[in-house]
Amino acid sequence: MIKHIVIWTLHNPADAPRMKALLESCRNVVPGILALEAGIRTDGLEANADVVLYSAFESKEVLDAYQDHPDHMAVKAQVKPLCSSRTVVDYEA
Repeated sequence: MIKHIVIWTLHNPADAPRMKALLESCRNVVPGILALEAGIRTDGLEANADVVLYSAFESKEVLDAYQDHPDHMAVKAQVKPLCSSRTVVDYEA
């Protein structure tokens, strides 16, 4: 299993709900996605980022198919201008 974690800081934190919806629209783009959820920082709790994506894939091949899928690429094109920074960690679990 491959876990894929992405953390973003946004130019405008008010865009977080829109971004969350965009990210979650990728939940079923390819078979083999075991989990995919987006979260928005909670006011009153410590945070130095605005949005996080947690996802898990059956294999590296499934992650690669997800990364190259046209629906994911379309979401990526909409998300990129909203962000001032992005951090990614992929790891085998």
